[in-house]
Amino acid sequence: MAGLLHTCYRIGDIDRSVSFYEALGFEELRRMPIRDEAINVFMGLPGDGPRLELTYNHGVDHYEIGSGYGHIAVSVPDIEAALADLATQGITPEKPPYRVREGGSLLCFVRDPDGYRIELIEHAD
Repeated sequence: MAGLLHTCYRIGDIDRSVSFYEALGFEELRRMPIRDEAINVFMGLPGDGPRLELTYNHGVDHYEIGSGYGHIAVSVPDIEAALADLATQGITPEKPPYRVREGGSLLCFVRDPDGYRIELIEHAD
């Protein structure tokens, strides 16, 4: 059976992106140079493995995201506490948390340094 291994984003600045994803709870698991062309930085949530691959291509500091990209979603146990912690690092939501439907999960979106949308969804364990 197939399984999802990872998602890859192209980034413009390694340190800036790693700091952002660490603020969301990801850990840097490894860096892998690709000849003289690029560096892949693998990030993962604790205990989950390298689910996010950040690719920095030497000499490229900006990418067009395109109209086909949506977002990735990350669960947080308390969205208000998560947003308060992120705010101390200069990360703010696009708009205040909301529910898509009555009784649904509380959610909001933030953007990473390259403009990729990240959905935060409140899920108590």
